Amino acid sequence: MGIESSSPQINALRLEVENKFGKKCEVPADFIALGDRIREFLKQNISPSTLERVWNYSTRRQTSLSMHTLNILCEYTGKKDWTTFCKSLNESGIIDSDMVEGEYISVNSLSVGDRIEIGWLPNRKCVIEYLGDNKFVAMDCENSTIRPGDTFHCLEFILHQPVNMDYFQKKGEKSNNNIRYVAGKMNGITTLRKL
Repeated sequence: MGIESSSPQINALRLEVENKFGKKCEVPADFIALGDRIREFLKQNISPSTLERVWNYSTRRQTSLSMHTLNILCEYTGKKDWTTFCKSLNESGIIDSDMVEGEYISVNSLSVGDRIEIGWLPNRKCVIEYLGDNKFVAMDCENSTIRPGDTFHCLEFILHQPVNMDYFQKKGEKSNNNIRYVAGKMNGITTLRKL
């Protein structure tokens, strides 16, 4: 499976490669020279047409990049491979946006009365019921500050992403529209299933 050339990580990789190369890659001669430099430095071949695809310069409309290509470019920048490069980006906080993939539940797919179980680290678990108009009520909770009867608004739940519970209200307490509870703030939710 390839990585899309439009991803934020690829943009960061292009910048690091150009930094090491010492110039921006903007014309066909730049991609030829970069390919030659990588061949000298790593003793590995990468064609100018492949490099053009990485920089979205190609007219062939191919936007998916192979892991082999990405590993070579990452090695050229001094990183072991693509995985190491992405990990260093995440740790540095440079990437502030990304495409999100994975299981999710949108309120548009729910009917009043539907129940969802969510869980997050270290051992939190809540079963919530959809009340309509983007509103949920906690039904059963374990090891959490959320208690049965607490309500909140939410538009979607995405596995491995934090859940923003807007207009969070404790059962029996006066409404305060400024409270937001975030479940799985650091690591996202680890459990997501419709019951």
